[in-house]
Amino acid sequence: MQLAHTLRAGSAGLSLLLCSALAQGQQEERSITDLAAELAAVKQQLAEQRALLKALKTEMEQLQAMRPAASAAELESRRGAGGPYLQAGSAGQGASAQAPTQGAQAPAIAAAPSARRDAAQEGGAVGKAPERDSRPPEVAPIFEAPGVLTPKGHYVLEPSVQFGYSSSNRVALVGYTIIPAILIGLVDVREIKRNTFTAALTGRYGINSRTEIEMRVPYVYRSDSTVSREIFTGTSVERVFETSGRAIGDVEVALRRQLNDGGADKPFYVAGLRVKSRTGRDPFEVVTDCSQRCVGQNASGTGLPLTLPTGSGFYAVQPSLTWLFPSDPAIFFGSVSYLHNFKRKNVTRRILNGESEALGTVAPGAVIGANFGIGLALNEKASLSLGYDHQSVARTRQNGQAVPGSVRTQLGTLLMGFTYRFNEKRSVNISVGAGLTRDTPDVSLSIRVPMNF
Repeated sequence: MQLAHTLRAGSAGLSLLLCSALAQGQQEERSITDLAAELAAVKQQLAEQRALLKALKTEMEQLQAMRPAASAAELESRRGAGGPYLQAGSAGQGASAQAPTQGAQAPAIAAAPSARRDAAQEGGAVGKAPERDSRPPEVAPIFEAPGVLTPKGHYVLEPSVQFGYSSSNRVALVGYTIIPAILIGLVDVREIKRNTFTAALTGRYGINSRTEIEMRVPYVYRSDSTVSREIFTGTSVERVFETSGRAIGDVEVALRRQLNDGGADKPFYVAGLRVKSRTGRDPFEVVTDCSQRCVGQNASGTGLPLTLPTGSGFYAVQPSLTWLFPSDPAIFFGSVSYLHNFKRKNVTRRILNGESEALGTVAPGAVIGANFGIGLALNEKASLSLGYDHQSVARTRQNGQAVPGSVRTQLGTLLMGFTYRFNEKRSVNISVGAGLTRDTPDVSLSIRVPMNF
């Protein structure tokens, strides 16, 4: 009995042990299965990550291969901060190609990344190289000659207003000295204040992707006030001589051509040729305040014009070379030019009483000019430029001899310009200049509104 009971207990224990071992085996089998599944999932994730890394690497290599084209597209400029330099061209003195260019200029550097983001959101291929545009970048124009060109088949209409103010003092000593520091004769103290307003309409047309033509028609209003006092004449009354003049100015025609394909860290070069007419009222047409010859012993009168001229009176041609060098986040630019004035023969000057005075052959001095500056895109709509302009004017000659009192004149101007782009076709450019030399206007202010079509 006891043996049977013992066998039954042993059998039950053995069964329990077998069941426990079986259960543990099944649990271990399930654990191995779970581990295998997790391992397979990890392997799959690793494979997917490798594939993604490979795709990213391939895309990166494609982007690096396409970088020159992308950079050129990023540097696309818009005239007046909007269109080409987009143009400089309008640079934007850019404008030229302007879109500039000098035309105008919309900050293309900021606009290009935005365009790529929009393309990506619309499902476009981000890695696809954009269509290359080799026009110079846009900057706020501060110089007369733009740097970028108007696109082929497009044109830019740019109304503008410019104001300039200058003042100067002159002391003339007419006499002789017997004792040092004591003058026997006349001392003439003269102060001149000059205001000039110029309203102009400029049109640019893109002949092709590298060439544009421009025409500028100005209307000029000038007013001069001359305050003088003759010392040693027994009077303390100041005499004021006021005169003014208004008429169309000298019409100009210009041709600009981009010479190369620039890009990031590669300069753009734009050659230009400007021809100036003498459609304005020239200095020899106005009546001069002289009752006899204005020079010589019998001279009388102030020698000042009774009405002011609005043109130079001479035809002129001006070749120039403009360069723009993108260096993120700035754009460096500048130009050199040479203005040649053609001499006039058999020139006469009108004086009082309907008489005239023969001057012979008059040849104005040539003008050598150079300027440089830096442009910064503040955001996608606004840009700022700072620069310096210098011009050296040679002496004027009459009948082969230098005109008495005529000397080489140096004109230096510090300039700051701002451009705001309202949209792809409209922008406004404002620039301010401060004269750094005595002969330069004290201040100049210009407003341009380039409109791209």
